[in-house]
Parts: sequence; structure tokens; C-alpha cells
Amino acid sequence: MKLVIKGGRVLTPFADIGSKDIAIESGRIQQIGENLTGDKTIDATGLIVAPGFIDTHFHGYGGVDFTTASSSDILKVSGLLVKHGVTGFLASTVAAPHNQLIKACNEIAQAAHAWNEGRGARILGVHLEGPYLNPKMRGAMNPGHFKNPSLQELLEFQEEARGLLKQVTVAPELPGAYEFIREAVKRGIVVSLGHSDATYAEAMNAVLAGASKANHIFNQMRGFHHREPGLAMALLDQENVYIEMISDFIHLHPTTMRLVVKTAGPRRVILITDAVAATGLPDGEYTLGGLKIIVKNGVSHLAETGALAGSTLTLDKAVSNMVKLGVSIQDALRMASTNPAQSIGLGGEFGVIALGYNADLVLLNDKLSVEKTIIGGVEAYQGD
Repeated sequence: MKLVIKGGRVLTPFADIGSKDIAIESGRIQQIGENLTGDKTIDATGLIVAPGFIDTHFHGYGGVDFTTASSSDILKVSGLLVKHGVTGFLASTVAAPHNQLIKACNEIAQAAHAWNEGRGARILGVHLEGPYLNPKMRGAMNPGHFKNPSLQELLEFQEEARGLLKQVTVAPELPGAYEFIREAVKRGIVVSLGHSDATYAEAMNAVLAGASKANHIFNQMRGFHHREPGLAMALLDQENVYIEMISDFIHLHPTTMRLVVKTAGPRRVILITDAVAATGLPDGEYTLGGLKIIVKNGVSHLAETGALAGSTLTLDKAVSNMVKLGVSIQDALRMASTNPAQSIGLGGEFGVIALGYNADLVLLNDKLSVEKTIIGGVEAYQGD
């Protein structure tokens, strides 16, 4: 069947190509032009058509925590995310006992293999945020589960994930971290640096070893000093490193967000949610990796220490916040689609409206609210 999306303002997002039709067959974009015809049409007049959003750092939603979730619950989250314009995500875990992480990798892989276009957002793989982190920068995790990097353990996780372990977060100052990073990257696993007290020099050595991402920039990283810039400034300074940013105006001050965008540029910034299971639910008490968290006025805190515990942000809101900050719509869309896809090695398949790419699209109104989400040419969400 040939589906044609007609008359929307197409943001590729590299360019605004104006009002165009997009023809989709076999789940991919086949034509972009005018007066296209097909077996089915979607009228996008007055709407923005953009690449679907991809969240590469996302712990849960609607009461589901990926560290402890069943495959059926993960698929449930997949079905809920489409209303936020999300067409793909990495399921992120927190530090937990070895057996729990093994089970999490297995459940996420089961969900990914059971997925189809009609079930919701694509489950693109696993992101292990820990256990290879520094206890000094625990954030909202249990430091009792932190440990030094282990390649043997990583390979066990990759086997349970059926090859879908896409990203792992590491504190580079830990013993054995550089060799671990080199070996992980050789196996196609993206290494993100975070929950770390690393110096500038330690961070640079990790980048040289192959690390290519900053784990939620500035949060749970050594603070800046003019004689010791630390991890965050090292990563911002490296043109081959992607920069994750939680754009909820809570984790970072707006001026800091603007600094990140000015320093890294729209090519490197990745919007993430770092969302937890409480996302989409009322204020109250919840858990994250077995620890009690309290959500008040939409802000999630660890009950024990008061530390920020992930967020309740959604990617559609993240995009809107960036535009409020003064970023162009095109650049904000790029940060939520193209850049995340490229950061995990899927840049040739997702995140761009171009011939041959997967037809994963979001249709937005002039307020940047999601009107429709299309995944592989299948209409996965239609707003009221």
C-alpha cells in the first residue's frame, strides 16, 4: 500500500522545504514532491511534518521501570510514547544487582523482537546507565551496586540483550575504564561518560579510547574550575562527542542550556528525557531501581537524599522548551531526531526525511503539539 502525507510543511530537519507531499511504501520514504497520489492519504495541511523523535536515555513511563519491567510492560510503554511523537527509544536501566540487569537486558530484547509497527515506538536497544559509575556521583542510584568496569560482564549483558546493547555509561576515572571503553567500542557499543568525578585529562583519555557521548551534561559531573575544567568542559570541547541534555529547565538553568547549544552547536546536542516510571502519572511516591522517589509539582527527587531522580519530561515538551529558549524549530527537531539516531549508529536509517529512510514521522501543529505519529508508514497515533 502506498501512503501519501499531503501538503504539510516539511522540515527534514536540515531544511524547510515548504509544503510537500511524502509518499511511503514498504515502510520507507519513496517520493517527496507535489501532487503525489496513493492508496491512502493523510491531509497535513497547516501542520509541520518532521522526523520522529528518538529518546536514547529513558528509564520508564506510566508506572513501568525498565530496570525491573517485563517485556509486556515495555511494549505497553512503547504504545504510550507515540502520543509524544516518539518513534524510537533505548530502554535505560539504572545500577542494580548483576542478575537484575541480566534479566532486564533479556526482557528488553524480548520486547524488541515482539515489536511491530502497530505496537508503538520502536525499541531500539538497551542503555546501561551503570553499574560502572563513581559512588561520589551517585545521583539517584544505589552506590552499593556500583563496580569497576568489567568487559566479561558487559559481554554477558550483550548476549542477554541479543546484540541490542547499544550504549553504556561509564565513569572514566575507574580502574580499567580505558581498556573497557576501547573494547566496548570495538563491539559497536556506544560509550557515554557520566556519574563521574573525572578530571579534564581523564576525560580526554576516555575520548581518545573511543567514548563519544556525554551522559546528561553537567548533572552528576565534577564542577568547573578555571584551572581544572573537569569532565563536562572536556566533552563540550570535543567536536566528535555528542552532548545529552535534559531540557526541562530544572536539571539545567536556561543560561547553562544556551551555553551548551552555543558551545556544542545544533549538530552535537541530543535532547533526552531521563524520564522515570512516574512520568505521565500524578505527583506521589514511586520507585526508581528499588529506591523511593517523591514527585512533587512534576519534579522527581530521591526520598533519601533529595537529589533529582531523573525527570518526568517528555520529548515533545523538550522540543518545545528548546524553542522557548530561542533555538530554531529546525535545530530543536534535529536535536530530538537526527542527532540521537546518529549517536547510536542509526543515522542512515532514522532521523531524517529523505528518500530511502524509514518513514518514522511526527506531525505537529503550530504550538508544536503532536497531532499524528507515523511509524514505518503506519499511523500509530492520532490526536483528538
